[in-house]
Amino acid sequence: MRYLLLGAGLQGTAIAWDLLRQVDDTETLTVVDRDQAALDRLAARLGDEPRLVLQRGDVGDGRLLDPLLDTASTVISAVNYWFNDDLTARAIERGAHFLDLGGNNDIVARQLARDEAARRAGVTIVPDSGLAPGLAGILGWHLARAMDPCESVRLRVGGLPQRPRPPLEYQLVFSVQGLINEYIEDCVVIRDGQIKHVPGLSELESITFPEPFGELEAFQTSGGTSTLPQSLLGHVQQLDYKTLRYRGHCEQIRLLDDLGLTASEPEQIEGAWIAPRAMLARRLEAVLPREGDDVVLLLAEAEGTLDGRPTRSSIRIIDRNDPATGLSAMMRMTGFPTAILARMLATGAVDAPGARPQETVFPADRILDELARRGVAVERWSSDPSRPDPGPQEARNS
Repeated sequence: MRYLLLGAGLQGTAIAWDLLRQVDDTETLTVVDRDQAALDRLAARLGDEPRLVLQRGDVGDGRLLDPLLDTASTVISAVNYWFNDDLTARAIERGAHFLDLGGNNDIVARQLARDEAARRAGVTIVPDSGLAPGLAGILGWHLARAMDPCESVRLRVGGLPQRPRPPLEYQLVFSVQGLINEYIEDCVVIRDGQIKHVPGLSELESITFPEPFGELEAFQTSGGTSTLPQSLLGHVQQLDYKTLRYRGHCEQIRLLDDLGLTASEPEQIEGAWIAPRAMLARRLEAVLPREGDDVVLLLAEAEGTLDGRPTRSSIRIIDRNDPATGLSAMMRMTGFPTAILARMLATGAVDAPGARPQETVFPADRILDELARRGVAVERWSSDPSRPDPGPQEARNS
């Protein structure tokens, strides 16, 4: 299989690592990035790997990209979301499957509108792969579709430092601009069987994970549901996605938003025009740590009727960084699912031409099995929704 990976950042590194180290059917992996230092870091991490081809350049340069697309079976975009619609069009034109890490509902809508062109070309376009959006939505679909009827789907996901530090008890695990977007943009939910929009940073709740995490908070953030509300409309009554953080984080971000520091409109300050958001992004990048042990927490739950009985079905993942490979938990849980989907497309294990919501195409059980092969622990259990959730161990012993 010949893969083309756009972007050699943190998530691109994890995707590259997986495609080259987990499978033996990768013939070549070409990685494009305009930052030579990022390419050098990737080469150093992956060692003397003859199947790895590094290409410095801009992903918007058609003269560079078109010949690479012509020889690739599957393209994976790990660059900023605003490139993805143009890259989708180019991949369809050159006859290559395409996945991206997404993160913006408007861009995803444009990509899905290219469904007919993708079908004619015999290629599959999959926006919003990764963790959330991505794996979380696939698990939500899997749990919901097993129930008839399904009352609710709840997705709770967070990437956190294992040892939090002030001021925000958070470390940067992906693009700071993507992070700000998640906090301030509206969030798509299903309420009483209808698609609705609610503000980011709203509907704060408490949620408990096993120690050492204990009581955390969860609140609305945008993008995590991706296409799932449209895919499950008519099948579920309630659906939402919330981000997990240590307690107090939401209030701190709300303060920054209330002060206008997330605004994108430039203001004149001492003779210079500066967007408050640009300054906030710079300060977050300067202050928040990027290094350190991290953890990804994921809880997907659905309530409804299963085999004639009221049931709450749960899937929980707690994944930590891997010192042996140097991959953070967020890199693993974003990069690994994306690489798994890319391989399914490249090998023909999934044959679904068109621009498709991934939850309707990729089998959750197969993905979870592949994650388990990579050392990701997955817990599954079912319980009575009329009682407090007993957790996996107690549910197994009941």
